Amino acid sequence: MNLTDDELELLRSAFDWARQGDATALQSLLDIGGPVDLTNGRGDTLLILASYYCHLESVKVLLAAGADLDRANDNGQTALGAAVFRRCDGIVRALLAAGADPHAGARSAMAVAEFFELDDMTALLTER
Repeated sequence: MNLTDDELELLRSAFDWARQGDATALQSLLDIGGPVDLTNGRGDTLLILASYYCHLESVKVLLAAGADLDRANDNGQTALGAAVFRRCDGIVRALLAAGADPHAGARSAMAVAEFFELDDMTALLTER
């Protein structure tokens, strides 16, 4: 697939939108057929980035578009693991409600909660 410079720049911008929580821009990208599971060079998806930076509205946009809940980055981290690490309660709840697996990935959300002794996150992960 050959993309133009403008198309490549648009896709690169999507990672910034996920980090910054620009749910409107992400929705616009998805509306024109942009890939919901776009991945950067480290394996981070838009969902992983939005979850790590605690942007609930962006996470909701990506979930509604069918983002892969349990896709792990190159370090074995998932969106749920990122949200647990950052203690983003609302995102953890949203991902769990959508069906995210607390045990997915080499560095699973459950492993993160246990390693960092995040008892509140462990409780959230086990209450489902």
